[in-house]
Amino acid sequence: MTGSPQTALILGGTGRTGSLLAEKLAERGAGARTAARHGADALFDWDDPATHPDALAGVDRLYLVTPVMCVTYADQVAAFLDLAEAAGVRHVTYLSTYGADQAPTEVDIAAVEDDLAARDGISHTILRPAWVMQNFADAHLPVIDGAITVPTGGGTEAFVDADDIAAVAAETLLAPEAHADATYAPTGPQALTVAEVAGAITSVTGRTVRHQDLDPEVWIGGAVVAGLVPADYAVMLRWLTGAIISGNGSTPNDDVEKVTGKPATAFGDFARRSAHAWTFPAAE
Repeated sequence: MTGSPQTALILGGTGRTGSLLAEKLAERGAGARTAARHGADALFDWDDPATHPDALAGVDRLYLVTPVMCVTYADQVAAFLDLAEAAGVRHVTYLSTYGADQAPTEVDIAAVEDDLAARDGISHTILRPAWVMQNFADAHLPVIDGAITVPTGGGTEAFVDADDIAAVAAETLLAPEAHADATYAPTGPQALTVAEVAGAITSVTGRTVRHQDLDPEVWIGGAVVAGLVPADYAVMLRWLTGAIISGNGSTPNDDVEKVTGKPATAFGDFARRSAHAWTFPAAE
């Protein structure tokens, strides 16, 4: 990419991994432009193609985050990648999902991976992270009435810190040639049950937190009825939770350290760092 502007466009630039990625690139002296519907360097809306050309102007690499809370988006992403390639983008790092090659056919995760692999004009790197630790510190899987409610059937997951995902992404965008055609699956160093996660939160807060397991269809149906997810997104939730319930949750690997040179963050360290996120009312 000699002679390129060496500027990365970061979709989802105000999100969990995107905002951290922008900071890491800036710390390394690399050009980065965040893009989102609100609060970013560039206005970007997947549903408004008129926002796409300006966001792409002058960039040569892309952090691709596909539309959220959607399952059908391959054609939309393909049109954007056509535009990106024509605008001079020569490398894409795609934030996929752990086990994307086993995703339901109704979900376009693997379709986007296949699209990137078929393009001769751009290189690509695929990131397939495990469930993100930050899910437990924000509105995704919050502690409510002393419980984390999510169906897992007692299965385990190698939860990963979003900061580690961003660190891996940064390396792929700083040196695309070294990571071309690579697929990484960032995980944490431990496979944990959600009950063990709850125990770690208990340790740092001093307040008892437990895991409330339940029937996945009850949980998914409740999320749809409450308007937290669209009805067609149920297939995604069913797959994600089903993988853990069946014993096929993510398992620890060394991809984070292999790419960044630093070990992946343990959940206990994340919990201590994030203790302020779990605020509870005074004891009843």
